[in-house]
Amino acid sequence: AELTLEGLQLPADALLGAEGEGAALLERATGWGVLALCAEALGAMEVAKRDTLEYLRTRKQFGVPIGSFQALQHRMADLLLEVEQARSAVINAAAAIDGGDRLAREKALSAAKYSIGRIGTLVAEESIQLHGGIGMTWELPLSHYAKRLVMIDHQFGDEDHHLSRYIALSAELAA
Repeated sequence: AELTLEGLQLPADALLGAEGEGAALLERATGWGVLALCAEALGAMEVAKRDTLEYLRTRKQFGVPIGSFQALQHRMADLLLEVEQARSAVINAAAAIDGGDRLAREKALSAAKYSIGRIGTLVAEESIQLHGGIGMTWELPLSHYAKRLVMIDHQFGDEDHHLSRYIALSAELAA
């Protein structure tokens, strides 16, 4: 929606919250949105991981499940480790969300969003690769989860934005 206000004047009693604290309130609300988005992404990664593991167990080539091939086992193991890294980042952000230390909270949120963006894209790409051509079909739920994981990276700032933000917050903390 687009809203245009021209010549609008409100009385002082229309102020929501304390004067001068709007940015802090907006930052906190955005933080909750980032955390919710990260949790959604983690759930999507879990579904993609589960479905990919099931596919590797059931799809047969040369008379054996393709999950028995060492190269695919190594790729899946790497993926499992990355998902656990994302889970840790989200748990850390959730633990910091109500804390009184603004810099610690915002760093944890940016670290989680950066991790979710990077790992979510990796999970989407690897899951599709491990499924082969069927991974991109609309009939398979995986393609929808993969698309959502890639799009989550672009909401509330992508991984580049949150990496830069994390660095700036760290510099602010050091100063």
